[in-house]
Amino acid sequence: MQKLIYEYFSDDDFLRVSNKIGEMEKKTSGEIRIAIKEKKSFLERNKNIRQLAEKEFVKLKMHNTRDKTGILLFLMLGDRQFYILADSGIDKKVGQKVWDAVRDEIQTHFQSGNFGEGIIWGIERVGKILSEHFPIKAGDTNELSNKVVLEE
Repeated sequence: MQKLIYEYFSDDDFLRVSNKIGEMEKKTSGEIRIAIKEKKSFLERNKNIRQLAEKEFVKLKMHNTRDKTGILLFLMLGDRQFYILADSGIDKKVGQKVWDAVRDEIQTHFQSGNFGEGIIWGIERVGKILSEHFPIKAGDTNELSNKVVLEE
């Protein structure tokens, strides 16, 4: 169970990632989630990385945030793929090209074998972009868990 994930990440990495999400969400009304999946299921074998990210987005109820400001960093380890998916509120102000550039930079970290650091860097970058467009609001609450979601 979840053997592949621990070839790339340690429990300490997951704690650092959760803490970094909490730190960045103090500066934005956006909600950041990380989901890591080991491999596609049989029924998912023909789906592309965006379709899988969209499925995970809905599964995690990220589309239910007050201002549609959820953003998912989704890793498919078995296929060595990675996607950043933002909800409609974010898409109105920040285009997919911005997130693709962040994804590419994170992948540079991954290619160097720095998986935990790559995710931390990505969360910081996503948090900074969100804080520019979606600053923290009075009465803002943490709508989604900061815990990393791990799936086989």
